[in-house]
Amino acid sequence: MEAAEAQMLSQCRAGDPDAWDRLFDLHYEPTARFIWQVHSGFTPEDVEEICQETFLTVIRSLASFQGQSQLRTWICRVAANKAHDFRERQQAQKRGGRERILSLDAEDPQTGLRLDPEGRGKRPDEELLSREANGLISEALSSLGGPCQEILELRYFADLSYEEIAASLALNPKTVSSRLSKCLDKLDEVARPLFAGEKKPTSSV
Repeated sequence: MEAAEAQMLSQCRAGDPDAWDRLFDLHYEPTARFIWQVHSGFTPEDVEEICQETFLTVIRSLASFQGQSQLRTWICRVAANKAHDFRERQQAQKRGGRERILSLDAEDPQTGLRLDPEGRGKRPDEELLSREANGLISEALSSLGGPCQEILELRYFADLSYEEIAASLALNPKTVSSRLSKCLDKLDEVARPLFAGEKKPTSSV
């Protein structure tokens, strides 16, 4: 851990509000981007709620952080757990019949405007394909679960180096490299049927 980060954490533990402000300024937005990438189906409001849950946990648990890894690595792991818990709650609500389905062709009864007005960005079909691809990757990662999901998210969503992942997971960098290679193969195996519109039994590693 860098000396500046260690000093900031020491000040946070001592209750210094300026130190907490610096911690949030450094890590809040990167954490939000990480959550957005982990689950492409989240709305901005979902991401904001998960971020708030993440940093509440950071505040409550900072005393237990011993500095074996970078603070960013630890926060990303907390955020990944909170994102997975949030997604499970969403899915449980949908199974409970509380999901509301809206037609994109429907008009607002008060304004008469359609719910999906034309924009200047990607065409709706292009946007749908992009989000669907991201969603399928998230689904494939979730079906992998366990160590593979964790290490792939840390490497490709949190953008951590092999050394940072090794410190976080108590592995050596060579093991990280080998595990990443194997997990990418497993992800490819799980993702191919999903992109082809097929179903594949979930697997955990």
